[in-house]
Amino acid sequence: MSDSLLAQPLRPPSAGRALLCLALFLLGALTGAAGALVQSGWFPGGLLLALAGEAGLLLGGARLTRGRAGAVAGAGGWMLAVVLLTTSRPEGDFLFAAGAGSYLFLLGGMAVAVICATLSGGRQPDGAPVRLAK
Repeated sequence: MSDSLLAQPLRPPSAGRALLCLALFLLGALTGAAGALVQSGWFPGGLLLALAGEAGLLLGGARLTRGRAGAVAGAGGWMLAVVLLTTSRPEGDFLFAAGAGSYLFLLGGMAVAVICATLSGGRQPDGAPVRLAK
């Protein structure tokens, strides 16, 4: 008789896990800001480099936390940085131009975040890694 993840009581995160998620959030914001600069500088290659960097951060964060929390924390930081960089200033300055590369970066980055958060394995209950025979 095994307990599913839905039947387990909620446990508060440990201090180390919370600090790791905070670090991944900040790293996601840094990745989003760097990707915003790189994708427009070297258009086809820079866009792929920026999206690959985001995917690497999210999958690595999910593996570090052994759950989806790492991917979600990194994606949250990436999204916050990109949204803040898309707003224009009163002087008319902006970082993202209204071109195909910018839209591909925004939409592709969101798609990468959803894919990485979905692909990363969920938290497994403690115990044997194999299924017991009946």
